[in-house]
Amino acid sequence: MRQENSTKSLLLATFHQAVSAASAQATLAAHLPPLPPRGRTLVLGAGKAAAAMAAVTAETLNGALHGKVVTRYGHDCEIPGDKISLACAAHPVPDRQSTIIARKMLALAQKCKPEDRLLFLASGGGSSLLCLPAPGLSLLQKQDIIRHLLHSGADIAQINCVRKHLSAIKGGRLAAACGTRDIHTFIISDVPGDDPAAIASGPTIADPTSLADARAVIMRYGTPHEDVVMAALNNDTNETPKPGTLVEHHTIIATAKDALGAAAKWAKAKGWQVHNLGDRIEGEARDVGTYHARIALDLKARGGRWLLISGGETTVTVRHQNGGGGPNLEYLAGLALALNGEGGITALSCDTDGIDGSEDNAGAFITPTTLSRAKTLGLDLKAHLDKNRTYAFFKALDDLVITGPTLTNVNDFRIIAIES
Repeated sequence: MRQENSTKSLLLATFHQAVSAASAQATLAAHLPPLPPRGRTLVLGAGKAAAAMAAVTAETLNGALHGKVVTRYGHDCEIPGDKISLACAAHPVPDRQSTIIARKMLALAQKCKPEDRLLFLASGGGSSLLCLPAPGLSLLQKQDIIRHLLHSGADIAQINCVRKHLSAIKGGRLAAACGTRDIHTFIISDVPGDDPAAIASGPTIADPTSLADARAVIMRYGTPHEDVVMAALNNDTNETPKPGTLVEHHTIIATAKDALGAAAKWAKAKGWQVHNLGDRIEGEARDVGTYHARIALDLKARGGRWLLISGGETTVTVRHQNGGGGPNLEYLAGLALALNGEGGITALSCDTDGIDGSEDNAGAFITPTTLSRAKTLGLDLKAHLDKNRTYAFFKALDDLVITGPTLTNVNDFRIIAIES
């Protein structure tokens, strides 16, 4: 047990290294424009890192500055001065506050003069936090649609494609409505591949997806309010601005690749060999866990001390609405079942924003004793996984990782320690 605890401490410390490397405090200031514009600077932003990004912006920039950012409830922090105001809204399903803030931001952008500058601070979660339904669509309908897609197994790119085409602010529409063409977007990426148009559904970034793409997602996964949705997706006025139609400048300041690189460097300095699977892992979470178990067993057969790390975003198909547990816990459940108590293999999987799904945990651990301890408590991991009740399982074992909001978001971080 002492060895298990030591390995768990190592994995948690490595996770913190990854999160720190992807924080606004570590990355944003160096990228902000050094000279103020002729007019004023408007700062807008949306996402789980928006408050932290706004704080760095307020500390770094001089000149006439004003603005508003929105983050998820509980992901706020103090922003120096009184020039940039902070609001909070709901995630992953928008609420009324999401629409109120979106209208205010759109109005602020429209009031910009040609000599002004807009700085937009984008990070994961912004798609929900900044919600302005397309004409003919109500907030309640939009909530039902997003809730359905989140539970359907659709990946984030597919969900955001639909979001953009059912929105009056996403997919470049904020930039198109802005009174200045001096627009700079700074991005902390939470999507595999780091497509700037996908992060927070790109309010200031031209959209390469189309109404036809959005219709294809709905045809595959279905939707409530189908008549209203299809009417909107067949309306050409809901097409988003396309690449080449907007004057835009964007900088991606932090990615999952950066977080993995920092973790690998730190681990190697501690004497571990690192096998990096990359930052673009996608798929059904439990299936990815099964696949990673095979890789871990292969590394164990080689001998030595290995850390197997990966990033990206897995998905969960929700089969039981009253379950509990996000993609990181379902990944770990698939991993634990496939390893079947194999000695010398311990793992952590956490969301870098500090919240896995909708519960209070960032993720959890598994160890060689996970299944045996569960058996002692009368817990069946496979049954919990089948009912999407992984949160209850890991909580009963006292193996949840609870960090609180980290104020950044480069998606999931998975690490498996393998000791022969």
